[in-house]
Amino acid sequence: MEITHAITSFAALSQDTRLKAFRLLVSHEPKGLAAGEIARQLSVPHNTMSTHLAVLARAGWVISERQSRQIIYRASLSHMQSVIEFLLQDCCAGNAELCAALVDNLNGCPTDQLDNDTDNQRNS
Repeated sequence: MEITHAITSFAALSQDTRLKAFRLLVSHEPKGLAAGEIARQLSVPHNTMSTHLAVLARAGWVISERQSRQIIYRASLSHMQSVIEFLLQDCCAGNAELCAALVDNLNGCPTDQLDNDTDNQRNS
């Protein structure tokens, strides 16, 4: 990941509603949520939520899929992984033991979900 892409990603999450929407979507993986349901749960007008979701999509944080008349949004776990890897790229100057606690906390996520997310993005 290039630094300009990382900055765009961080900028997209640096707004209250967008960060809450992304966290909500992470908690609803792998099924995702309809745009209207995201708006309802966050008490945000539908048109405002659509704008926020578009910003998140352009930055790579969410992916969408049309299902009949609804658009289902999912968190892009592969993008989240890329951002985390970018942040940890030079972690602890190569002293892995210094980052062990952080890495252990990240290991709580199933890696097969990240693989499924990557496959879904390729097929979109």
